[in-house]
Amino acid sequence: MGPAPRKLFLELLAAHGPRHWWPADDSFEMMVGAILVQNTAWTGAHQAVIRLKEAGRLSAAALRDTPEATLWELIRPAGHFRLKTRRLRALGAFLQEFDDDPGRLFQLDTAPLRQALLGVWGIGPETADSILCYEARRPCFVVDAYTRRLFSRLGWVGAKASYGEIQRLVEADLPADAAVLGEFHALIVAQAKAHCRARPVCAGCPVGGCGYSP
Repeated sequence: MGPAPRKLFLELLAAHGPRHWWPADDSFEMMVGAILVQNTAWTGAHQAVIRLKEAGRLSAAALRDTPEATLWELIRPAGHFRLKTRRLRALGAFLQEFDDDPGRLFQLDTAPLRQALLGVWGIGPETADSILCYEARRPCFVVDAYTRRLFSRLGWVGAKASYGEIQRLVEADLPADAAVLGEFHALIVAQAKAHCRARPVCAGCPVGGCGYSP
């Protein structure tokens, strides 16, 4: 039997329940969170978002105008704070073209919107697709390291599978619905944290047909 994302989605939904992801108060906060969570756990990224908000720095204009050293200290909990400061400032500069209004940015059609996001320094496919799916509400599946690990252990993809190949595998079997595709991604994250860890916890795993042996 070949890959069955739809079946996996139902298994994970039954096991973990709806995830209600992505947590953010508005579009800009979500975009900032998508950058801050790169290569780190959400707990650290979320703490950095809170610190920016409490300091009155959670806006595109503030990111452009705040001294780098100040931003370093505010986002330090997210790790890689110097690099992520550069990325946040690049986001702030980019949004200036849209009057600092993500809503105007999201008026673009999906393909040019994705290209525009990928043109921002420090935003790659995973971050761009997170913004597309969770905030712009476009039917776009987000591929991350957890997805690669799980799909590899299921025997669905090889070590050299491209981002696009994995994305197409999912989008070919699930509805073209941002809510469904976003939920699937969030469920995979939950599964990776509960069972499909670097050192897997296979006892009680809800995924059927996994022949992985640690």
